[in-house]
Amino acid sequence: MAGTCDIGLIGLAVMGQNLVLNMNDHGYKVAVFNRTVSKVDDFINHEAKGTDVVGSHSIEEFVGLLKTPRRVMMMVKAGDTVDQMIDAVVPFLEPGDIVIDGGNSHFPDSNRREKALGEKGILFVGTGVSGGEEGARKGPSIMPGGRPEAWPHVKDIFQSIAAKVEDGTPCCDWVGEGGSGHYVKMVHNGIEYGDMQLICEAYQLLKDGIGATPDELHDIFTEWNKGELDSYLIEISAEIFAKKDEDGQPMVDKILDAAGQKGTGKWTCVSALDLGMPVTLIGEAVFARCLSSLKDARVEASKVLSGPKKECAKDRAEFIEDVRRALYCSKIISYAQGYMLLDAAAKEQGWHLNFGAIALMWRGGCIIRSRFLGKIKEAFDKNPKLSNLLLNDFFSETVNKYQEGWRNGVIRAIQYGVPTPAFSTALSFYDGFRTERLPANLLQAQRDYFGAHTYERVDQPRGKFFHTNWTGRGGRVSSSTYNA
Repeated sequence: MAGTCDIGLIGLAVMGQNLVLNMNDHGYKVAVFNRTVSKVDDFINHEAKGTDVVGSHSIEEFVGLLKTPRRVMMMVKAGDTVDQMIDAVVPFLEPGDIVIDGGNSHFPDSNRREKALGEKGILFVGTGVSGGEEGARKGPSIMPGGRPEAWPHVKDIFQSIAAKVEDGTPCCDWVGEGGSGHYVKMVHNGIEYGDMQLICEAYQLLKDGIGATPDELHDIFTEWNKGELDSYLIEISAEIFAKKDEDGQPMVDKILDAAGQKGTGKWTCVSALDLGMPVTLIGEAVFARCLSSLKDARVEASKVLSGPKKECAKDRAEFIEDVRRALYCSKIISYAQGYMLLDAAAKEQGWHLNFGAIALMWRGGCIIRSRFLGKIKEAFDKNPKLSNLLLNDFFSETVNKYQEGWRNGVIRAIQYGVPTPAFSTALSFYDGFRTERLPANLLQAQRDYFGAHTYERVDQPRGKFFHTNWTGRGGRVSSSTYNA
């Protein structure tokens, strides 16, 4: 059976298994291997029974099953495990073969692996895969990057198994060089953090502001999902509100309010700080999860710290619309910030990213899939060099039209003592971004006063720096200029 399989996959956890079955459904013959070899036989005898999937019991046997150029995909835990599997496979590969990392790897690791394997003549692909186990089985969003020469060898398989938008276009295209595929997936996950936090803030504001019950929230979110907010996360939130526990009470009310996280949101924030990009909404979403985990401290604080006492609002329809507009406008800000980060990373890393194609990749299959992403693709189709989504006609007109409701939503949150860090930071960013002159002139004066850090002047060319002896006691020497 040597050399008959189109692709091989290592790692038979649920994502790996479902991708294998998806590939099989689309006519590809797949070889599989797992470090715990018993999982191979179990998979072949159960989930893959009756398919053309071929099991193997050693790396050598596994590689021998593959057609050339060999395509080896790994769905294993990010970090050292990926390096260990690459080290185990490479001795059996030849120049021109392809290694694909489909896990949630950190992009610097993918940069490193692409370079190291390239020196051996092996083509590396680091690809984000989003959509969870259901997406893996029925059609995920796939974001491949790495060595461009590898793309023709994996394109047909990836685009066949990927989710499709209405016209049949696959939610998969080549992202760019190096670790760009995993970087785009990282930003996707960061935006996912933001979307989820925004929805949670809308939920609490409606619950506390108008006393909305889970059944009423189900109806509100179901209605929202028919319009501009149409998305997977709004859809599942509506379903969550309708779910009852065995005693007939809403399941959502039985769940402890302490959020978990796996780190990709934090990676996004760290990258934003490294690049000097104000990705404030994702940052607040990460910190909101951190705050939620301080459950015991919050319970104690609730007994001694007071907030406003206010009756439920009587203008229910207006209140709901204000919250909807706050949610929609804040979502626009989050994606604008995410694309600012992608642009900055591309410039620093030398990647050539297709921003419209990225929006299309996120249009279906992934967790943040939504109608909204179609508007982002249209924006970049209209102007591929668009510097900020807020400068596109559709998005600028929307926030200009909705901003009164957005501001009212934030005001209502303050009045009811409802924490809305994502709504609030989105509005602050919007107001900062649209402000021609910010108070950073005073900040620069302060820095120069205490540290001789210098400043630029409005009546002099950019890049020319000055220092003032503010007290008459300072010297003529200024601090060297650098950016942290």
